[in-house]
Amino acid sequence: MTTFILIPGAGGTAWYWSHVVPLLQEAGHEAVAVDLPGDDDGAGLPEYTRLVLDAIGERSDVVLIAQSLGGFTAPLVCARASVRELVLVNAMIPAPGETPGAWWDNTGWDAARLAAAAANGYSPEFDDGIYFLHDVPPDIAAEGEPYQRPEAGAVFASVCDFTEWPDIPTLVLAGKADRFFPVDFQQRIARERLGIDPDVIAGGHLLALANPRGVADYLLRG
Repeated sequence: MTTFILIPGAGGTAWYWSHVVPLLQEAGHEAVAVDLPGDDDGAGLPEYTRLVLDAIGERSDVVLIAQSLGGFTAPLVCARASVRELVLVNAMIPAPGETPGAWWDNTGWDAARLAAAAANGYSPEFDDGIYFLHDVPPDIAAEGEPYQRPEAGAVFASVCDFTEWPDIPTLVLAGKADRFFPVDFQQRIARERLGIDPDVIAGGHLLALANPRGVADYLLRG
Protein backbone atom coordinates (compact mmCIF):
# COMPACT_ATOMS: atom_id res chain seq x y z
CA MET A 1 0.00 0.00 0.00
CA THR A 2 1.21 3.46 -0.94
CA THR A 3 0.34 6.60 1.00
CA PHE A 4 -0.48 9.53 -1.27
CA ILE A 5 -0.46 13.02 0.29
CA LEU A 6 -2.11 15.59 -1.97
CA ILE A 7 -1.52 19.35 -1.73
CA PRO A 8 -4.09 21.65 -3.38
CA GLY A 9 -3.38 24.87 -5.24
CA ALA A 10 -4.58 28.42 -4.61
CA GLY A 11 -7.42 28.64 -2.11
CA GLY A 12 -6.15 25.53 -0.40
CA THR A 13 -9.33 23.48 -0.52
CA ALA A 14 -8.80 19.75 -0.11
CA TRP A 15 -12.01 19.27 -2.08
CA TYR A 16 -9.97 19.85 -5.26
CA TRP A 17 -8.69 16.27 -4.97
CA SER A 18 -12.11 14.77 -4.15
CA HIS A 19 -12.50 12.92 -7.46
CA VAL A 20 -8.97 11.47 -7.39
CA VAL A 21 -8.79 10.34 -3.75
CA PRO A 22 -11.54 7.68 -4.08
CA LEU A 23 -9.85 6.21 -7.16
CA LEU A 24 -6.59 5.82 -5.25
CA GLN A 25 -8.43 4.30 -2.28
CA GLU A 26 -10.33 1.88 -4.52
CA ALA A 27 -6.96 0.67 -5.79
CA GLY A 28 -6.03 -0.24 -2.20
CA HIS A 29 -3.94 2.75 -1.22
CA GLU A 30 -4.16 5.46 1.41
CA ALA A 31 -4.85 8.95 0.07
CA VAL A 32 -5.00 12.11 2.17
CA ALA A 33 -5.85 15.51 0.69
CA VAL A 34 -4.60 18.37 2.87
CA ASP A 35 -6.79 21.41 3.49
CA LEU A 36 -4.80 24.65 3.63
CA PRO A 37 -5.96 28.06 4.94
CA GLY A 38 -5.68 29.84 1.61
CA ASP A 39 -7.92 32.70 2.74
CA ASP A 40 -5.93 33.39 5.92
CA ASP A 41 -3.72 36.44 5.45
CA GLY A 42 -1.62 35.31 8.39
CA ALA A 43 -0.67 32.00 6.78
CA GLY A 44 2.27 31.61 4.41
CA LEU A 45 4.53 28.82 3.25
CA PRO A 46 5.76 27.90 6.78
CA GLU A 47 2.17 27.35 7.93
CA TYR A 48 1.30 25.40 4.78
CA THR A 49 4.36 23.23 5.25
CA ARG A 50 3.49 22.52 8.88
CA LEU A 51 -0.04 21.45 7.96
CA VAL A 52 1.22 19.05 5.28
CA LEU A 53 3.79 17.63 7.69
CA ASP A 54 1.04 17.18 10.28
CA ALA A 55 -0.99 15.26 7.69
CA ILE A 56 1.99 13.00 6.98
CA GLY A 57 2.55 12.41 10.67
CA GLU A 58 4.68 9.34 11.37
CA ARG A 59 4.16 7.91 7.90
CA SER A 60 7.25 7.19 5.86
CA ASP A 61 7.89 6.54 2.20
CA VAL A 62 4.99 8.69 1.01
CA VAL A 63 4.22 9.96 -2.47
CA LEU A 64 3.66 13.70 -2.38
CA ILE A 65 1.51 15.34 -5.06
CA ALA A 66 1.31 19.11 -5.45
CA GLN A 67 -1.07 21.10 -7.66
CA SER A 68 -0.30 24.59 -9.01
CA LEU A 69 0.63 26.89 -6.06
CA GLY A 70 1.24 23.72 -4.03
CA GLY A 71 4.53 23.44 -5.90
CA PHE A 72 5.96 26.05 -3.54
CA THR A 73 5.10 23.99 -0.47
CA ALA A 74 6.37 20.72 -1.90
CA PRO A 75 10.17 21.17 -1.60
CA LEU A 76 9.80 22.47 1.96
CA VAL A 77 7.89 19.34 2.93
CA CYS A 78 10.35 17.05 1.14
CA ALA A 79 13.19 18.51 3.20
CA ARG A 80 11.50 17.44 6.45
CA ALA A 81 9.59 14.24 5.66
CA SER A 82 10.25 10.81 4.23
CA VAL A 83 9.04 11.29 0.66
CA ARG A 84 9.64 8.50 -1.85
CA GLU A 85 8.42 10.41 -4.88
CA LEU A 86 7.25 13.91 -5.72
CA VAL A 87 4.69 14.60 -8.44
CA LEU A 88 4.12 18.21 -9.53
CA VAL A 89 0.78 18.71 -11.30
CA ASN A 90 0.37 21.86 -13.41
CA ALA A 91 2.61 23.30 -10.74
CA MET A 92 4.48 26.47 -10.02
CA ILE A 93 8.07 25.25 -9.86
CA PRO A 94 10.04 27.55 -7.54
CA ALA A 95 13.68 28.45 -7.63
CA PRO A 96 15.44 28.38 -4.23
CA GLY A 97 14.62 31.54 -2.27
CA GLU A 98 11.87 32.66 -4.65
CA THR A 99 8.47 33.93 -3.55
CA PRO A 100 5.25 32.96 -5.31
CA GLY A 101 4.69 36.65 -5.97
CA ALA A 102 7.97 36.96 -7.88
CA TRP A 103 7.51 33.71 -9.80
CA TRP A 104 5.13 35.17 -12.38
CA ASP A 105 7.59 37.75 -13.72
CA ASN A 106 10.65 35.56 -13.19
CA THR A 107 9.21 32.84 -15.42
CA GLY A 108 7.63 35.03 -18.09
CA TRP A 109 4.23 33.53 -17.31
CA ASP A 110 1.99 36.32 -18.59
CA ALA A 111 3.67 36.53 -21.98
CA ALA A 112 3.29 32.76 -22.34
CA ARG A 113 -0.37 32.91 -21.33
CA LEU A 114 -1.13 35.70 -23.81
CA ALA A 115 0.73 33.96 -26.61
CA ALA A 116 -1.24 30.76 -26.02
CA ALA A 117 -4.53 32.68 -26.01
CA ALA A 118 -3.67 34.33 -29.34
CA ALA A 119 -2.54 31.06 -30.90
CA ASN A 120 -5.59 29.09 -29.76
CA GLY A 121 -8.33 31.67 -30.22
CA TYR A 122 -9.63 32.29 -26.71
CA SER A 123 -9.79 35.57 -24.82
CA PRO A 124 -6.66 36.99 -23.17
CA GLU A 125 -8.90 38.63 -20.55
CA PHE A 126 -8.80 36.51 -17.42
CA ASP A 127 -12.01 34.71 -16.57
CA ASP A 128 -12.51 31.59 -14.44
CA GLY A 129 -14.69 30.01 -17.10
CA ILE A 130 -12.10 30.48 -19.82
CA TYR A 131 -8.97 29.65 -17.87
CA PHE A 132 -10.06 27.18 -15.19
CA LEU A 133 -13.47 25.67 -15.90
CA HIS A 134 -13.49 25.34 -19.69
CA ASP A 135 -13.09 21.54 -19.56
CA VAL A 136 -14.46 20.75 -16.09
CA PRO A 137 -17.85 18.97 -16.31
CA PRO A 138 -20.61 21.40 -15.23
CA ASP A 139 -21.86 19.11 -12.48
CA ILE A 140 -18.38 18.93 -10.93
CA ALA A 141 -17.96 22.70 -11.22
CA ALA A 142 -21.30 23.18 -9.45
CA GLU A 143 -20.33 20.66 -6.78
CA GLY A 144 -17.20 22.65 -6.02
CA GLU A 145 -18.80 26.08 -5.67
CA PRO A 146 -19.36 25.87 -1.88
CA TYR A 147 -15.69 25.00 -1.35
CA GLN A 148 -14.16 27.89 -3.25
CA ARG A 149 -12.22 30.54 -1.37
CA PRO A 150 -9.75 33.21 -2.45
CA GLU A 151 -6.03 32.96 -1.88
CA ALA A 152 -4.95 35.71 0.53
CA GLY A 153 -1.83 37.74 -0.16
CA ALA A 154 0.44 36.40 2.57
CA VAL A 155 1.69 33.34 0.73
CA PHE A 156 2.77 35.36 -2.30
CA ALA A 157 5.27 37.30 -0.18
CA SER A 158 6.47 34.16 1.59
CA VAL A 159 9.97 32.94 0.70
CA CYS A 160 10.40 29.35 -0.45
CA ASP A 161 13.31 28.80 1.89
CA PHE A 162 15.24 25.90 0.41
CA THR A 163 18.67 25.67 -1.20
CA GLU A 164 18.18 22.94 -3.78
CA TRP A 165 15.53 20.56 -5.00
CA PRO A 166 15.40 17.32 -3.00
CA ASP A 167 17.31 14.37 -4.36
CA ILE A 168 14.25 12.17 -4.81
CA PRO A 169 12.45 10.92 -7.92
CA THR A 170 10.43 13.86 -9.22
CA LEU A 171 7.83 13.90 -11.97
CA VAL A 172 6.03 16.79 -13.64
CA LEU A 173 2.52 16.21 -14.97
CA ALA A 174 1.02 18.83 -17.28
CA GLY A 175 -2.45 19.20 -18.74
CA LYS A 176 -2.40 19.43 -22.52
CA ALA A 177 -5.30 21.91 -22.47
CA ASP A 178 -4.06 24.04 -19.56
CA ARG A 179 -4.75 27.66 -20.47
CA PHE A 180 -3.48 29.18 -17.23
CA PHE A 181 -0.06 27.50 -17.40
CA PRO A 182 0.17 26.60 -21.11
CA VAL A 183 1.83 23.26 -21.70
CA ASP A 184 4.80 24.64 -23.66
CA PHE A 185 5.42 27.08 -20.80
CA GLN A 186 5.33 24.24 -18.26
CA GLN A 187 7.71 22.23 -20.41
CA ARG A 188 10.19 25.10 -20.55
CA ILE A 189 10.11 25.82 -16.82
CA ALA A 190 10.42 22.14 -15.88
CA ARG A 191 13.44 21.76 -18.13
CA GLU A 192 15.09 24.97 -16.95
CA ARG A 193 14.52 24.46 -13.25
CA LEU A 194 14.46 20.69 -12.81
CA GLY A 195 15.98 19.26 -15.97
CA ILE A 196 12.77 17.25 -16.41
CA ASP A 197 10.54 16.71 -19.43
CA PRO A 198 6.95 16.79 -18.22
CA ASP A 199 4.48 14.03 -18.91
CA VAL A 200 1.36 15.36 -20.63
CA ILE A 201 -2.21 14.07 -20.34
CA ALA A 202 -5.60 15.39 -21.45
CA GLY A 203 -7.05 18.16 -19.32
CA GLY A 204 -6.76 21.79 -18.34
CA HIS A 205 -5.38 23.55 -15.28
CA LEU A 206 -7.81 21.88 -12.86
CA LEU A 207 -6.58 18.51 -14.02
CA ALA A 208 -7.90 16.52 -11.06
CA LEU A 209 -11.42 17.74 -11.82
CA ALA A 210 -11.27 17.65 -15.61
CA ASN A 211 -9.56 14.26 -15.86
CA PRO A 212 -9.51 12.54 -12.44
CA ARG A 213 -9.17 9.06 -13.94
CA GLY A 214 -6.20 10.17 -15.99
CA VAL A 215 -4.51 11.65 -12.91
CA ALA A 216 -5.21 8.56 -10.80
CA ASP A 217 -3.96 6.21 -13.50
CA TYR A 218 -0.79 8.27 -13.78
CA LEU A 219 -0.20 8.08 -10.03
CA LEU A 220 -0.91 4.34 -10.04
CA ARG A 221 1.28 3.58 -13.05
CA GLY A 222 3.36 0.40 -12.76
